[in-house]
Amino acid sequence: MQPRNMSMSGVVDLAAVKAAQEAKAKAEQARAESARQGGGGAVSPADLVIDVDEAGFERDVLQRSAEVPVVIDFWAEWCEPCKQLSPLLERLAVEYAGRFMLAKIDVDANQMLMQQFGVQGIPAVFAVVAGQALPLFQGAAGEAQIRETLDQLVAVAEQRFGLTGLTVDPDAEPGGAQPAPAAPAGPYDALLEAAVQALDAGDFGGAVQAYRNVLSEDPANMEAKLGLAQAELLQRVQGVDPQQVRKDAAEKPADVQAQIAAADLDLVGGHVEDAFGRLIETVQRTVGDDRDAVRLRLLELFEVVGGEDPRVAAARRALARALF
Repeated sequence: MQPRNMSMSGVVDLAAVKAAQEAKAKAEQARAESARQGGGGAVSPADLVIDVDEAGFERDVLQRSAEVPVVIDFWAEWCEPCKQLSPLLERLAVEYAGRFMLAKIDVDANQMLMQQFGVQGIPAVFAVVAGQALPLFQGAAGEAQIRETLDQLVAVAEQRFGLTGLTVDPDAEPGGAQPAPAAPAGPYDALLEAAVQALDAGDFGGAVQAYRNVLSEDPANMEAKLGLAQAELLQRVQGVDPQQVRKDAAEKPADVQAQIAAADLDLVGGHVEDAFGRLIETVQRTVGDDRDAVRLRLLELFEVVGGEDPRVAAARRALARALF
């Protein structure tokens, strides 16, 4: 199989100023928290290559990608090309000395992750930078091509997101510099209850603020993340004229904001696939800042519906095809 997607051209969409600022802030926060807990020191070469499963994906890949680019190797024991590619990627991870981490995912044991990334065949290699996923290549590839792609990935991560990677000490004990598990945050029952009450009362601004208060102290709180996405959606559609929104969207197919507003209404009305489809089609028709605005709104709507929903998985694959 010939390699495809051996390009970093799609990363332009990840380089929006807003995303870069958020990524830099996350990286700084992660480093500060690690230092506070006694971590943040050098890692051993063995820490640069990890096995990841569905249970640990958010911690080991998404959260870590705020500090260092994470390259994902989708493989399986029965895959012959994987037996050639995986050792090469492991060697390069050590050679690049902390400029990226390698996460190995066994597709047989992690079917959901395979589906969410839209993997059609293995070996398949992706990267996650500041929480943003992008495909690198699928199938066999030469070392020179892989190095070129990794060099571009590292450069984009540093220039656009301020991710300078990890410090590696060959004498460090494996796992010795991993951040200590954070103490359970909270409790936030009162704040979460206040947010729910605000939603029930139609005070969407109050709900948004309550959820943000939780996330400022506990950024990984999934209940607050989901609640915030829902509250922001309801706040956006509050007071709009549905007929006018749909009329504008129908008459102005090239108007990005009109399509975004209509997609919000679609989702609130329970038309999930219509909302996703509208924005994916708009991504295909747009470039630059307009495309990034649509992509970011689509990611927000994914949060509202929830990553476990099969409609989200299908839309993620369609978005990847539209972007890359």
